[in-house]
Parts: sequence; structure tokens; C-alpha cells
Amino acid sequence: ERGGITLCGGDEKRVDSRTIYVGHRPCPDTEAFIPSKFCDNRIVSSKYTVWNFLPKNLFEQFRRIANFYFLIIFLVQVIVDTPTSPVTSGLPLFFVITVTAIKQGYEDWLRHKADNEVNKYPVTVLEDGRSVKKESEKIKVGDVVEVVEDETFPCDLILLQSSREDGTCFVTTASLDGESNHKTHYTVPDTEKDLQALPATIECEQPQPDLYKFVGRMHIYKPEQEPAVRSLGPENLLLKGATLKNTKKIYGVAVYTGMETKMALNYQGKSQKRSAVEKSINAFLLVYLCILISKAVVCTTLKYVWQSKEGQDEPWYNQKTQKEKDTNMYLKMFTDFLSFMVLFNFIIPVSMYVTVEMQKFLGSFFITWDKDFFDPEIQEGALVNTSDLNEELGQVEYVFTDKTGTLTQNNMEFIECCIDGFQYKHRDTRSELDGFTVTDGPEKEELFLRALCLCHTVQVKEAGSEVLADQVDGIDGLLLPQPEEERGFIASSPDEIALVRGAMEYGFTFLGLESKSMKIKNRENNIEEYKLLHVLNFDPVRRRMSVIVQTKSGETLLFCKGADSSIFPRVRPEEVDRIRMHVERNATEGYRTLCVAYKQLSAEEYAVADTGLREARLALQDREQKLMAMYNQVETGMSLIGATAVEDRLQEEAAETMEALQGAGMKVWVLTGDKMETAKSTCYACRLFQRGTELLELTVRTLEDGRLKLSFLSCRSWSTANQDYGFIIDGATLSLVMNPPREADASQYRSLFLQICQNCTAVLCCRMAPLQKAQIVKMVKNSKGSPITLSIGDGANDVSMILEAHVGIGIKGKEGRQAVRNSDYAIPKLKHLKKLLLAHGHLYYVRIAHLVQYFFYKNLCFILPQFLYQFFCGYSQQPLYDAAYLTMYNICFTSMPILAYSLLEQHISMEILLDNAALYREIANNAMLRWRPFLYWTVLGIFQGLLFFFGVRFLFSNPALQDNGQVFGNWSYGTIVFTVLVFTVTLKLALDTRHWTWINHFVIWGSLAFYVFFSFFWGGIIWPFLKQQRLYFVFANMLSSVSAWLVIIILILLSLLPEILLVVLRKPRGPHSRQVYLFLPFPF
Repeated sequence: ERGGITLCGGDEKRVDSRTIYVGHRPCPDTEAFIPSKFCDNRIVSSKYTVWNFLPKNLFEQFRRIANFYFLIIFLVQVIVDTPTSPVTSGLPLFFVITVTAIKQGYEDWLRHKADNEVNKYPVTVLEDGRSVKKESEKIKVGDVVEVVEDETFPCDLILLQSSREDGTCFVTTASLDGESNHKTHYTVPDTEKDLQALPATIECEQPQPDLYKFVGRMHIYKPEQEPAVRSLGPENLLLKGATLKNTKKIYGVAVYTGMETKMALNYQGKSQKRSAVEKSINAFLLVYLCILISKAVVCTTLKYVWQSKEGQDEPWYNQKTQKEKDTNMYLKMFTDFLSFMVLFNFIIPVSMYVTVEMQKFLGSFFITWDKDFFDPEIQEGALVNTSDLNEELGQVEYVFTDKTGTLTQNNMEFIECCIDGFQYKHRDTRSELDGFTVTDGPEKEELFLRALCLCHTVQVKEAGSEVLADQVDGIDGLLLPQPEEERGFIASSPDEIALVRGAMEYGFTFLGLESKSMKIKNRENNIEEYKLLHVLNFDPVRRRMSVIVQTKSGETLLFCKGADSSIFPRVRPEEVDRIRMHVERNATEGYRTLCVAYKQLSAEEYAVADTGLREARLALQDREQKLMAMYNQVETGMSLIGATAVEDRLQEEAAETMEALQGAGMKVWVLTGDKMETAKSTCYACRLFQRGTELLELTVRTLEDGRLKLSFLSCRSWSTANQDYGFIIDGATLSLVMNPPREADASQYRSLFLQICQNCTAVLCCRMAPLQKAQIVKMVKNSKGSPITLSIGDGANDVSMILEAHVGIGIKGKEGRQAVRNSDYAIPKLKHLKKLLLAHGHLYYVRIAHLVQYFFYKNLCFILPQFLYQFFCGYSQQPLYDAAYLTMYNICFTSMPILAYSLLEQHISMEILLDNAALYREIANNAMLRWRPFLYWTVLGIFQGLLFFFGVRFLFSNPALQDNGQVFGNWSYGTIVFTVLVFTVTLKLALDTRHWTWINHFVIWGSLAFYVFFSFFWGGIIWPFLKQQRLYFVFANMLSSVSAWLVIIILILLSLLPEILLVVLRKPRGPHSRQVYLFLPFPF
């Protein structure tokens, strides 16, 4: 044993345990004192520092294909003599990069601020007999730390000393696993009162993220004796992030610090979340890039083919200069190729990225402004932390939700009880109280109520309790409950408090536990005292707890309460039938049910039980198993008294919300740290499990000899199509699936597990550690077809799953703001999720999909005539449009209407979207950004581009277009094409708009008016800063020709004809299909 303690510092990494010297004191001289290196207590969640911000951020931004591409084009324009100026692509690029950098920098600064709050928090450390104030980040492993009531623990501590006499302390872990109840932790037995001189070492496992596991032992050295060895378990470990309650102060020794604490190991760093739409954009970009390169290659090749003909390359009127003759032919080819690239570059729209960023940023305000998301209770509405993901809200396939505080409100209420087959409700306490004793002998009832008052681990709040007791004495018996209500109870689970309160409704009040004796006040207002001999704690496998108490008259009683499935086999069968019916009915109503039983112990039975329990508690090896065997031995042959039903109130409209989500084709998974019973009843109450759902259970109880029954489950034929399945799994089994004993089976198990889950309508995972929640989300996220996932939770224990999912939603609930800070969207209540996804998400997706397709389409129409023009100008890189038009087409003439459309469009009204969840399925799986619609838009663009160019060329086949017989030039040609282009693409958008507001009217007609005004203005003045003014009076002159007017109007109508015909001829199907099919460019 002793050898194991002296680990060399260097071996620390390899060894799977660590040794800690309490208070950094070297132990007896026989040991070599080697201080090992551990990390300090700093927490880091930020991404950048001041120094690496610029390089790191720029690197991340240029990883976007588009940004990188525009950078290259910009450099080409600067270096090579090109037909357009570098400003045309440099300016928009600079704008996009700057805006994004500022946004990300600000977000990271907020994270730095939050980290500093934690790291600079003042703590008290004992050093050489006196307490010293330090900053939290300076704590080292081995320091003895003092924590006072209501403070959070600064790192993971082993509890050495508590201000309570019984050596316990109470802790709430709301920010770790979401449970708001009090848990009891114990000091290490027999530690010296004087912590300064405690010579001890602790040997424990290396840090690991499981919150509920901890193994270690403590060696306490006494002079001239063998060192005493004490075993340490999770009940001695206080976790960072938990809060001390109802205990004046405690001392503990730091075992894990900083990024090695269990809380930090459960925290996942924020990664850049990218939406699926962005991936589609990148795919389309590559297609257009190929089109661009092929155009440039074709033009370059044809140029040299054309020039190789006699007399074409060097006509007599245009001789080459000496410099031109000397240039290398291949170099010339390359620069020509680059010039063509720059000329056609507008086919790839940098302005689309600006518009998309603006659409996301401005669009997110609609969520913030939505009146329906305002919660009068907390006086707050929804909050958007990441605007990049708006459209993902319309693509969700899996919803992962936390239970406590998200689906339920986490406050329990005693509903009814059933004693000996008779049912009692306490809704209207008074009338029932009179008739309470009539039904069947008071003995049974009183026994039942005593059982409720005694069989629990509830503590009465210390502060001010004496005052309350004094007030109560003089009051009439029936009014008892009123002042008593204010009495504060503390328990490890809210159910227990609900039961004690329930007993109080019926006149039995628990007054508290003082030095092993429990006091209750009965109906006659007499105080009864019971001596508490043993508590047989609750555990998830046994699923029951018991107490052994001794009455004043010396009788020994065992009271036991637990889940029906664990109590029924241990009582007489004839008692079960009367109560089973009640229990099953309560369970299907979504209540949490518990059965209560008792047994009288004879002196001999008690003596055996007593020694057995004491021995089992001290065992170092297999302590758990021995205790279990003992518990099971004692809890047999009991008689059943009755059952209770407690309700964990659901959040308002929780069931409706869940039904809507399932109707929209989403799969709902509930991931909770809670017990299976309670979680199951919540799922029934939320209608996730219906009455007919067949439940498949894979938990610690159903595991046989540790082997997985997955294969058995998956062999079940899923052939019964009309049968709904629900699947239940718990944390322990899940870790077996994720990390099976034999690595070889891992992938096989996972795929089996996923297969089962995908065939179930709802999946419930209980007893999950925070990191396991994230693992499940990750597994589904990376499964076949990479579905879009959404996590919703309210506590810090949900942070890792909120960060892992594509979209993370925090609820502004009771449990701190941790979840909200790390989420992408925060809403006040669960019910708001329905509107967020079904209405907002649907619309955002449709808007952005249309925006992307439309952008590619309008740029294809724009550049195609430019490409065709090269065939008629000797491939000389001659622009068809004027430079002003080239630059302003995407920035001014066509950008505002699509931005307004992408912010305001509602192709189906919000009310209809909310009423028909099934409409959500129409856009599932990225339906509007598939290749089919993309192809449709591309074909439309090519058709219109050809029409513009050849239509105008047809007009020009008659040379005299003006009444004075003068001929139009090439700039007039380009201007006519450009005019038709601007009007057509703008009117195409007007045709697609289903929801007109004054803003739409203003920008659509305003853009067209601005184009006309600008063209008159640009050509109507002699501008001093232009070297050559190509468009001088071209526009006004063009409009003086009637033929030009005619061609412009006819071409616009011809281009839009296919669209108009499609809308008119397409037959609507189904009730709402008219609204849906109108806007989809293709009948899917």
C-alpha cells in the first residue's frame, strides 16, 4: 500500500491515480516528499487573445471559399491590366471582412469578461494556521479552502470539516445537473479537529467528467501507529459550481482545479456554427466557378484561333508597337485569360455575402420584436445570440430537450393518496378531513400518514423555525396548515417535500430531526417522538428507501416507500390488487406514484439487521454490493399500506408544443439527469408516449449479466407499421453502448443503437451526465444524412448539449443564466418553441433559399450577354456595359428589393403555419436548395440572357433606328440590354412576392425609378473626373427611338411569360397547397 503513494512527478501523466498532500505538508520522514505538478485554477472559455485575434480571425474568414476567391480576383485586378477597376471587387470584400471581424471580436470580449469574473473571485485559503484571501485562480491542488454558506465552491474539494455537528453539509447542484434540491455530503470520518496539523495524503483517480463517480482513499498518519485508511466516494467530494446551503461554513482540500474540475471537463468549447444553407451556397459557387472558368477558357482559345487568320491580328490601320511584338506569347495568353476572368467575374456575387449577412442580422430582430415571445412574469422577450442560424430553425429534424425546468416547472404538488384501496384527494381538504376517518378504521390511515412523516430524509430549515413553532401552538387544529406552510423543508428531491407537505394537509406535521430522534405532531396536536435507528438510502437499482425507527413503547418499525415495481414483489399478493389499479391509473395520468409499506421487526430480527448493516458500511471492498444484499434482506415480508400520487407541473402548453413538433416531422428526445420513473411519467403527460406506445427499455435493471440486449431489441420486427415505439435508456447503459468493454464492438453497437432510436417516435434517456447529453447529440448529428439537431435546456447542465447541437436554445428559467449565455437563441418559455420553429424558422428558410437562388439567377442573366458579346467583338475583352453599370448593378439597382423580400416575405401567413404543423415537412431536408430548383433557376437565367442579347441584336439588324437616320453605337446596344435586364429581374421578384407591404412597393418601384434617374443623370452631365465619357446622352437618345421602346417592352413581357404561365396553369392540390405551390418554382 505504502509504496503506491510515492509517485514520481514525471510519472504523473502515465499513472491513473494522483497523490495529494493535504496542506502541502510532507508526511512522515519514511516517505519521500515529491510535490507533483498540477494545473492552476484558471478557467478559459474564450477563443482569441489580443495578440492572435487578427491573424486567427482573418485565417478563419478566408477559409470561406468566396472570401478567398474575391481576394485573388482583387489581386489580379491590381496587378494585370484589366477591363474593370480593382475597386469593384475590393470594396465589398473589405466591408464583409470588417463587419464579421467586429462582430466576432465583440462576442469573444464578452467571454473574456465572464471568465475574469470567475477567476478573480476572492476565496479564503488556510496557510500556516491563518486564513489568507486569494483570487480563485491562485488555488493549487492540496490547498485547504474555506467556503461559507451560499458561496459556490471554487474547485473540486474533499470535505474535511463542517460547521454542523453531524459532519454533513448541504449542497445544491443546479448549475451542474439541473437539480435544484439539496444533497447531503459527508466529512471524511476521524479527521482531526485541528486541520493545521493534519498529516495526510489523498490518493484518487485522475480527473474524469462523470459527476456521480469518484474513487479515492485517504491515509491519515498518526505518530507511532499504522496510518489509518479511509475510503472516499462521491459523497465526500464537493464539485466546483455547486453551492453550499444551510451550513455555516466548511473546510475542504482541493483535489482537482481549473480545467481539470468535473465542471470544466463537462464544458464544451464554442465552435463556429455554420448553417446548412452556407454549405449549399458553397456548392453552387463551385458550379458557377466552373461556368466562369470555362467561359474564360473558351473566349481565350477562340481569340487566338481568330487572330491566327491572315490579317485579323494586325490590320493595316492598327500596327503593333515594338513592345507588343516582344512579349512572350504564353504570358500574353495567360494575361488574356485573367482579363476574361475579371470581366466575367460578376457571375459570382460578392454582394450576395453582404446581403446574406445583413438579412441574417436584420432578420433576427423579428424574433426579438415578436410580441408573442414576451413573458410578463420576467418582463423579457426572446434573445438572439447568434444570427447566423436563423434558417436552420426551419430545417430541424431532431429536438433534444431537457426535462427538469424545461418540460416541467420543477415544483411538486401532492395530488391524492390511496390507503388500503380507498382514494383520498386533498383538493378541498376541509370536507375530506371530516370524512377522512369514516371509510375504514383510523389505524391504517394514521399508520400511512406516520409512514409519510417518517420515511424520508427531509430536514427542517434551521433559521427562524423556533419562532414558527411558538406561533403555531395557540391556533385551532384545523387551521394548522396555514402558518406551517411557511415552514421551510430541505430535501434531496422535491418529491419528498411534496409528501411531507401532503401529510401536513391531513394533520400530521413533521417537526424535524434532533440528535437521532424524529418528532411529529399528530392530529390531536400531541408530539410523538421516534428514535431513528437506520436509514436505508434510495438508489436507482433498488428504487426504494426505508427507515427503521423505534417508538416510545419500544416497538421497532420499518417503513419503506418506493416505485410500485420494486415494492409489489415484497408484500403480500392479496394486498396488491386493491392498490395496483389506482397506481396504474395515476401513472397514465402523468403523476409520479410511490407505494408505502411497513413491517414490525422483532428484537432478534432487528439485532441481525443492525450488525449486518454496520459491518457492510465499513467494508472497503464491494461496499455497495454488501449494503445492497443487506437492504434486500431487511426489506422483505412487508405489508402494503397505500400509495401516493405527486404531480410535477408541466410547463404551460408543453404537451401541445410537443405534439406540434412531432406533427411537423421532428423526432423528440428527452435527455434528463432525472430518475426513470419520473421522466417516464412526464413523457406520458407531454403526450410523447401515448397509451398505445410500446416501450422498449434498456436500463441497468433490464441488463442481464452486463451484456447488452441491443441485438435482441433490433431483431424485433418493425413490421407492425401502425405500432408506435418508445425507447428508454439510462446513463450507465449508454456508456456501455458508447465505450463497450471490447473496442471492436463499438461501431456495431452504435449503429444498432441509432437504428433502434430512428425507428422510435420518442426516445427518453435518463440519469445522464451533462457530457453524455452532448455525446448523444453528437452521435445523431454525425449519423447518416447528417440531420439538423436542436437542443433546448434551461440549466448549466444543458450547456454542453446546447453547444453541440446545430441550434442551441436556452430557456430563461429559474436556474441561472448559464444556458442562456451559451445558447444561440433564448426564449422565456418552452411553448414559444412552437412559433419559433414552425412560423419563424419556416419563413426564414424560405426567404434565404429564395435569396440565394435569385442572386445566382440575376447574375447569370447579367453576364451571359457579356459573354455572347465577345463573339461579335473579336474576343477583345470589350465590356458590353459601362463601368458604372457593372459596379452598380449588384450594389444599387437590384439589391434593395431582394433584401426587403428576404426580410418581409410570408408566402403563407403565420396563423396557417402554426395551425398546420405538417407544412413544415414541405421544406424539410433543404428542399428549396436542392439541385432541381437550382437547375430551374439556372435554366431560367440562361433563357432570359439569350433572349435579351439576341432580341436586341434582332432590333439592330435594321441600322436606321432614329428618325434622322443616324445609327446607334455599341454603348446604346449595351444600354438597351441593361435596361431590359434591370426591369426583368426586378419584376420577376415582384411576381414572386406573396406578402406586399409598403416597404416592398417602395423598394421595387423605387429601384426602377432610381435606375432611370441615374441613367439620365450619368449621361446628361459632363463629368470632369472621367477620362472618357462613354454614356454621354446615350440613354436619353435611346429613348427617343420608338423601336427601342417597343423592343424593351416586348422583351420584358417575353422573359416573364414562362413564369406567368406556370402560375396560371399549375393546379393547386390539397387545402393549403395553393399557398405552398405558388411560391415553389417547381412542382415537386
